[in-house]
Amino acid sequence: MTTANRPYTASRTDTRQMVLAALFAALLAVFSQIQIPMVPVPVNLGLLAVYLCALTLEPRWALISVGLFLGMGAVGLPVFAGFRGGPAALLGATGGYLLGYVFASGLIVALRERADTLAGRIALLFAGMLACYIPGTLWLMLLTGRTAAEALPLAVYPFLPGDALKILVAALTAPRLRQALRRS
Repeated sequence: MTTANRPYTASRTDTRQMVLAALFAALLAVFSQIQIPMVPVPVNLGLLAVYLCALTLEPRWALISVGLFLGMGAVGLPVFAGFRGGPAALLGATGGYLLGYVFASGLIVALRERADTLAGRIALLFAGMLACYIPGTLWLMLLTGRTAAEALPLAVYPFLPGDALKILVAALTAPRLRQALRRS
């Protein structure tokens, strides 16, 4: 049988990466439930899981992990904040922020090799936060008819202190987590 005719079999590395991607999707689902309810958008730890995923997994698998989380929610599994799922959750007030998870993880995996210091990781994660906030806030403005001046106090300002802490935690722990995953 020639190489072209042989069926694809996952290598041990591929299987390991698939398992890690699934575990990080589950971590994102769990972290999304750790929340402080607020209207219209709850404060939760989901973005921290996105940061850790994007900084530790292989780039392709980090994006697959975030996509898996969104796919699980899209089909109705209650993985989004407040145990919500389904198309209504994706099209509701938090839908733009959920889409922002893809943008944030994409930006972080694309630039993470350049962020090899603590300050570099903090700057990169701040950019990732903006990549999440921008589509989320724009979507919320579109849904509610609010202006930017009206939406920012609801959808951005209350989240900044917590997101600064998430950025710091991820910037400090991701290198150790990545190293531990490589050793295992």
